[in-house]
Amino acid sequence: MEIIENLLFGENVKYLQCSKCKVRLPRVDTIVLHGTVGVGAISSALYLCRPDTGVSAHVVIGRDAEVFQLLPFDVKAWHAGKSFHAGRVNLNDCSIGIELDNAGELQRVGDRYYSSFGREYSPDQVYTIEDGGRARYWHSFTEGQFTVVEEVCRLLKACYGIKYLVRHSDITSRKIDPGPAFPFGELKQRLKFY
Repeated sequence: MEIIENLLFGENVKYLQCSKCKVRLPRVDTIVLHGTVGVGAISSALYLCRPDTGVSAHVVIGRDAEVFQLLPFDVKAWHAGKSFHAGRVNLNDCSIGIELDNAGELQRVGDRYYSSFGREYSPDQVYTIEDGGRARYWHSFTEGQFTVVEEVCRLLKACYGIKYLVRHSDITSRKIDPGPAFPFGELKQRLKFY
């Protein structure tokens, strides 16, 4: 993959038009990682593009490593909301939003696992943590997603001089995504973000 004139090019990249966002970013120095908590990459991407929603993102990365670019990287997306990081507020003004297709936290019913929207997931797609003496279950991310997000972040860092890689949960107490199933520490170390 490569970035040319603020667009990502590669054989697994598809483009959707998010016409509600038109303001140019004055600067970009941060990448914010999100989890979609949605049914799938394409449905999440289409939702983020809808003119009647107050959210958007630059790219959505699917479980099969497919990438949907919704906005050029120099256009402001509405993904961070009320946010704070490194002494700044309103991170939409300086960041690129990457959404990772993932169902988020799962509920266990017997030996079955369900998302908040009712889809069942097999045990091999479940990441379990212990929290306060009880188990919590999360939809795992795929190796393909991790590989693609690493490549996209590496390209963004080189192209825009990105200084910060953060999770949505790092910039607001209102959010928990992308959640503990995403190997954020490993990604940050591999990309040499500190």
